[in-house]
Amino acid sequence: MDWYQTVFELIDMRSFSNLWYWIVLAVLWSSASHYVLGVPYDMVLRAKRQGGTTLEDVETLTRLNANRYLLIGRVSGLWLLGFASFMVTGLGILGFYYGVEFSQAVFLLLAPMSFVGLLTLSAARLIRDKDLSGDDLLRRLTRHRFHVQLIGIVAIFITAMYGMYVNMNVGALGG
Repeated sequence: MDWYQTVFELIDMRSFSNLWYWIVLAVLWSSASHYVLGVPYDMVLRAKRQGGTTLEDVETLTRLNANRYLLIGRVSGLWLLGFASFMVTGLGILGFYYGVEFSQAVFLLLAPMSFVGLLTLSAARLIRDKDLSGDDLLRRLTRHRFHVQLIGIVAIFITAMYGMYVNMNVGALGG
């Protein structure tokens, strides 16, 4: 048996059997649920406990990020929506119609994140329109984080099930 063949059997370069893909998936969802509208969630928890200047910092940071997201959505929202739709649709077609495993893997990362992006834009609009502050703002940020985590749980479950399915089929077909 050739040494290179042994190494590449050990370190499989396909997407769903690659450890790096699963690390990226974990970091992606961990970051998405930790940064709620750009505000670190530990800061939100600290503001709930301490109040005062920490709460003011959370309010300021949330207001800045919400206004930034809404400005980006207003100025280039249609272009971003069109480009993101093109990318996700293209990845979906390449992955699931033409069978490109890398496209399937990237699709399973980006498609759920598009829902998180829409949810974030909606939360930013609600925070700005209702001028939320104090406990109401903290509740909204916590609720937003919960919804992001729900999307993440479903996305990770679907990705894991599909990844196992692909790995079992490739293994059964002989690679």
